[in-house]
Amino acid sequence: MQIARTPLLQSTEYGLYCEHGDFFVDPWRPVERAVITHAHSDHLAWGCSHYLLAKAGFAVARARLARDASVDTLEYGEPLQIGGVRISLHPAGHILGSAQIRLQHMGRVWVVSGDYKLEPDPTCASFEPVPCHVFISECTFGLPIYRWPTPDSVFQQILDWWKDNHANGRASLLYGYSLGKAQRLIAGVAKTAQESQSSLPGSIHTHGAIEPLNECYRSSGVELPPTTRVSQADKSMDWSKALVVAPPSAHGTPWTRQFGPSSSAFASGWMRIRGTRRRRAVDRGFVLSDHVDWPGLMAAIDATGAETIYLTHGYTHAAARWLSERGLDAQTLATRYQGERDEAEPPPAEPPAPMTQTLDQPIPGPDDEGFR
Repeated sequence: MQIARTPLLQSTEYGLYCEHGDFFVDPWRPVERAVITHAHSDHLAWGCSHYLLAKAGFAVARARLARDASVDTLEYGEPLQIGGVRISLHPAGHILGSAQIRLQHMGRVWVVSGDYKLEPDPTCASFEPVPCHVFISECTFGLPIYRWPTPDSVFQQILDWWKDNHANGRASLLYGYSLGKAQRLIAGVAKTAQESQSSLPGSIHTHGAIEPLNECYRSSGVELPPTTRVSQADKSMDWSKALVVAPPSAHGTPWTRQFGPSSSAFASGWMRIRGTRRRRAVDRGFVLSDHVDWPGLMAAIDATGAETIYLTHGYTHAAARWLSERGLDAQTLATRYQGERDEAEPPPAEPPAPMTQTLDQPIPGPDDEGFR
């Protein structure tokens, strides 16, 4: 696959490079200047000299970067001229501060989606379609089988599961990615209980990897119900009343033994596939993803009006073929983004397309002034 015929972005060993602005978009290696869609580790490379990201995501990005990292921010929709490129960031609806990156040069507009979803989420700004000529879109769940139930129905299922566990003397261990998914779960369950005018069975507790990120969300103005780090819980704690939210990596570890009898569950888009819950050895699977499903992917692509679509990470070949058969110029683009891999099972691997340019060293900028 070759995208050099339209020169605004080039695919390199460091990531997508914009020569006209001399910066990279979501590089996977340290570079001089990085424009970032969101703070998940496969998009936020450690060690870059300068970062530019949405202001809403500043706190969570800071929590994952070195203290001395140079970070500039933009409000959603605020324009910035970098070299010959006009750049702006627009809500992606994925996690707090997630953004689509709009690049304009000589009348041509490219948009890099990053990860995104269309469903409403009280913990982040909702996705906004951005008209463009070229749309580079994630494709994590790019098959027609992936269709999400309404979030409200999933949160009701989780609340009912928690209540049932409490009635039967079991702790409720709910696994979800520590940044974004965990906060959405916590906020969603509390909101569902409030709207149904019912009380929570007990208190919400978090793994040590999650609670600091909860504080980042709160400091950014996101409302979350009270949560307590598991390690700070009272020693007389009755865990059968508790909802314990933890990252998937905690499942099956000695850490879970402290809760006594328990029921475990994963919240992930991969739970849409029969057998995933069994392979993950959990009692329940809740279909909840922070990535766009198949209908949403098609709707988002259509809303951009893009002439050319590049699909990254996921079922890219199948989705590109579907779009091509309907008359669109759809192609795949090899990247190192992982989608929802950290939450549960990854999709079958697809052979990566070759990179079009190789860089032996990061491309330096003309000065040391960052982005401003």
